[in-house]
Amino acid sequence: RTQILQSLGIAHEVDPADIDESVLPGERPQPHVLRLAEAKARSVAQRHPGAFVLAGDTVVVIDDEILGKPRDEAEAVAMLERLSGRTHHVVSGLALAEASAAVHSRADVAAVTFRPFDRAEARAYVATGEPMDKAGAYAIQGLGAALVERFEGEYHTVVGLALQALLDLLERAGHPWRFGGIGN
Repeated sequence: RTQILQSLGIAHEVDPADIDESVLPGERPQPHVLRLAEAKARSVAQRHPGAFVLAGDTVVVIDDEILGKPRDEAEAVAMLERLSGRTHHVVSGLALAEASAAVHSRADVAAVTFRPFDRAEARAYVATGEPMDKAGAYAIQGLGAALVERFEGEYHTVVGLALQALLDLLERAGHPWRFGGIGN
Protein backbone atom coordinates (compact mmCIF):
# COMPACT_ATOMS: atom_id res chain seq x y z
CA ARG A 1 0.00 0.00 0.00
CA THR A 2 2.86 2.32 0.81
CA GLN A 3 4.32 1.76 -2.65
CA ILE A 4 1.04 2.78 -4.28
CA LEU A 5 0.84 6.00 -2.24
CA GLN A 6 4.51 6.77 -2.93
CA SER A 7 4.04 6.20 -6.67
CA LEU A 8 1.27 8.83 -6.62
CA GLY A 9 3.44 11.28 -4.68
CA ILE A 10 1.20 11.14 -1.62
CA ALA A 11 3.22 11.77 1.53
CA HIS A 12 2.06 9.62 4.41
CA GLU A 13 2.92 7.95 7.68
CA VAL A 14 1.96 4.41 8.66
CA ASP A 15 0.14 4.17 12.00
CA PRO A 16 -1.71 0.86 12.39
CA ALA A 17 -5.04 0.76 14.17
CA ASP A 18 -5.58 -1.82 16.86
CA ILE A 19 -9.13 -3.05 16.34
CA ASP A 20 -10.88 -6.40 16.42
CA GLU A 21 -11.14 -7.63 12.82
CA SER A 22 -13.56 -10.48 13.54
CA VAL A 23 -16.44 -11.06 11.18
CA LEU A 24 -19.79 -10.38 12.86
CA PRO A 25 -22.46 -13.09 12.64
CA GLY A 26 -24.18 -12.86 9.26
CA GLU A 27 -21.92 -10.05 8.05
CA ARG A 28 -21.40 -9.93 4.28
CA PRO A 29 -17.97 -9.14 2.76
CA GLN A 30 -18.53 -5.56 1.56
CA PRO A 31 -20.17 -4.30 4.77
CA HIS A 32 -17.43 -6.12 6.72
CA VAL A 33 -14.50 -4.41 4.98
CA LEU A 34 -16.25 -1.04 5.08
CA ARG A 35 -16.97 -1.38 8.80
CA LEU A 36 -13.34 -2.25 9.53
CA ALA A 37 -11.85 0.41 7.25
CA GLU A 38 -14.07 3.08 8.82
CA ALA A 39 -13.27 1.90 12.37
CA LYS A 40 -9.54 1.94 11.60
CA ALA A 41 -9.76 5.43 10.07
CA ARG A 42 -11.69 6.82 13.05
CA SER A 43 -9.34 5.17 15.55
CA VAL A 44 -6.17 6.54 13.96
CA ALA A 45 -7.76 9.96 13.29
CA GLN A 46 -8.20 10.40 17.05
CA ARG A 47 -4.40 10.20 17.40
CA HIS A 48 -3.83 12.69 14.55
CA PRO A 49 -6.25 15.61 14.91
CA GLY A 50 -6.52 17.70 11.77
CA ALA A 51 -4.98 15.07 9.51
CA PHE A 52 -6.52 13.06 6.72
CA VAL A 53 -6.42 9.38 7.63
CA LEU A 54 -6.68 6.63 5.04
CA ALA A 55 -7.44 3.11 6.24
CA GLY A 56 -8.27 -0.12 4.51
CA ASP A 57 -9.27 -3.70 4.94
CA THR A 58 -9.20 -6.59 2.49
CA VAL A 59 -10.68 -10.07 2.56
CA VAL A 60 -10.80 -13.04 0.23
CA VAL A 61 -14.19 -14.67 -0.39
CA ILE A 62 -14.75 -18.22 -1.63
CA ASP A 63 -17.90 -20.33 -1.36
CA ASP A 64 -19.53 -17.33 0.39
CA GLU A 65 -16.98 -17.59 3.21
CA ILE A 66 -14.75 -14.70 4.24
CA LEU A 67 -11.08 -15.63 4.55
CA GLY A 68 -9.05 -13.16 6.54
CA LYS A 69 -5.44 -13.50 7.63
CA PRO A 70 -4.38 -17.02 8.59
CA ARG A 71 -3.86 -17.67 12.31
CA ASP A 72 -0.97 -20.07 11.70
CA GLU A 73 0.92 -21.93 8.98
CA ALA A 74 -1.52 -24.86 8.94
CA GLU A 75 -4.44 -22.53 8.29
CA ALA A 76 -2.46 -20.72 5.58
CA VAL A 77 -1.80 -24.03 3.79
CA ALA A 78 -5.47 -24.99 4.11
CA MET A 79 -6.57 -21.65 2.64
CA LEU A 80 -4.19 -21.98 -0.30
CA GLU A 81 -5.30 -25.55 -0.99
CA ARG A 82 -8.90 -24.36 -1.02
CA LEU A 83 -8.06 -21.62 -3.53
CA SER A 84 -5.94 -23.85 -5.79
CA GLY A 85 -7.37 -24.11 -9.31
CA ARG A 86 -10.39 -21.97 -8.41
CA THR A 87 -11.71 -18.44 -8.77
CA HIS A 88 -12.29 -16.35 -5.66
CA HIS A 89 -13.15 -12.73 -4.99
CA VAL A 90 -11.05 -10.11 -3.24
CA VAL A 91 -13.07 -7.40 -1.50
CA SER A 92 -11.14 -4.31 -0.50
CA GLY A 93 -12.57 -1.43 1.51
CA LEU A 94 -11.06 2.03 1.96
CA ALA A 95 -12.06 4.81 4.30
CA LEU A 96 -10.80 8.38 4.38
CA ALA A 97 -11.37 10.31 7.61
CA GLU A 98 -11.26 14.07 7.26
CA ALA A 99 -10.27 16.66 9.82
CA SER A 100 -13.97 17.61 9.99
CA ALA A 101 -14.69 14.09 11.30
CA ALA A 102 -16.47 13.09 8.08
CA VAL A 103 -15.59 9.60 6.85
CA HIS A 104 -15.87 8.66 3.20
CA SER A 105 -15.68 4.98 2.26
CA ARG A 106 -15.89 2.65 -0.70
CA ALA A 107 -15.51 -1.05 -1.38
CA ASP A 108 -14.26 -2.66 -4.59
CA VAL A 109 -14.23 -6.27 -5.76
CA ALA A 110 -11.89 -8.20 -8.08
CA ALA A 111 -11.95 -11.84 -9.16
CA VAL A 112 -8.75 -13.90 -8.99
CA THR A 113 -8.20 -17.36 -10.42
CA PHE A 114 -5.37 -19.50 -9.07
CA ARG A 115 -3.64 -22.10 -11.18
CA PRO A 116 -3.81 -25.62 -9.76
CA PHE A 117 -1.00 -26.52 -7.34
CA ASP A 118 -0.40 -29.20 -4.73
CA ARG A 119 0.06 -29.19 -0.97
CA ALA A 120 3.86 -29.28 -1.28
CA GLU A 121 3.82 -26.04 -3.27
CA ALA A 122 1.40 -24.44 -0.80
CA ARG A 123 3.68 -25.43 2.08
CA ALA A 124 6.74 -24.09 0.26
CA TYR A 125 5.02 -20.75 -0.28
CA VAL A 126 3.88 -20.57 3.35
CA ALA A 127 7.47 -21.34 4.45
CA THR A 128 8.54 -18.01 2.86
CA GLY A 129 6.50 -16.22 5.54
CA GLU A 130 4.81 -13.94 3.02
CA PRO A 131 1.26 -15.33 3.42
CA MET A 132 1.07 -14.97 7.19
CA ASP A 133 -0.32 -11.44 7.37
CA LYS A 134 -2.32 -11.47 4.15
CA ALA A 135 -6.02 -12.09 3.58
CA GLY A 136 -6.46 -15.46 1.91
CA ALA A 137 -2.80 -16.27 2.68
CA TYR A 138 -1.23 -14.68 -0.41
CA ALA A 139 0.20 -11.45 -1.76
CA ILE A 140 -0.36 -10.87 -5.49
CA GLN A 141 2.33 -8.16 -5.40
CA GLY A 142 4.90 -10.62 -4.07
CA LEU A 143 5.75 -14.27 -4.49
CA GLY A 144 2.03 -15.10 -4.47
CA ALA A 145 1.83 -13.74 -8.02
CA ALA A 146 3.20 -17.13 -9.13
CA LEU A 147 -0.07 -18.74 -7.97
CA VAL A 148 -2.29 -16.45 -10.03
CA GLU A 149 -3.50 -17.62 -13.42
CA ARG A 150 -5.58 -14.51 -14.12
CA PHE A 151 -7.60 -11.75 -12.47
CA GLU A 152 -10.51 -9.53 -13.45
CA GLY A 153 -10.90 -6.08 -12.00
CA GLU A 154 -8.40 -3.59 -10.70
CA TYR A 155 -5.02 -5.07 -9.71
CA HIS A 156 -4.72 -2.59 -6.83
CA THR A 157 -7.96 -3.92 -5.33
CA VAL A 158 -6.23 -7.28 -4.92
CA VAL A 159 -3.18 -5.57 -3.39
CA GLY A 160 -5.49 -3.92 -0.84
CA LEU A 161 -5.60 -0.29 -1.92
CA ALA A 162 -7.94 0.13 -4.87
CA LEU A 163 -6.55 3.05 -6.83
CA GLN A 164 -9.87 4.19 -8.31
CA ALA A 165 -11.46 4.04 -4.86
CA LEU A 166 -8.65 6.16 -3.43
CA LEU A 167 -9.01 8.78 -6.17
CA ASP A 168 -12.80 8.81 -5.65
CA LEU A 169 -12.43 9.30 -1.88
CA LEU A 170 -9.95 12.15 -2.32
CA GLU A 171 -12.33 13.81 -4.80
CA ARG A 172 -15.29 13.43 -2.42
CA ALA A 173 -13.22 14.93 0.40
CA GLY A 174 -12.48 17.99 -1.74
CA HIS A 175 -8.82 17.16 -2.28
CA PRO A 176 -8.65 15.64 -5.75
CA TRP A 177 -5.46 13.99 -6.89
CA ARG A 178 -3.99 15.30 -10.11
CA PHE A 179 -0.71 14.61 -11.83
CA GLY A 180 1.64 16.53 -9.61
CA GLY A 181 -0.07 15.66 -6.32
CA ILE A 182 -3.17 16.22 -4.26
CA GLY A 183 -5.11 19.41 -4.93
CA ASN A 184 -3.10 20.37 -8.04
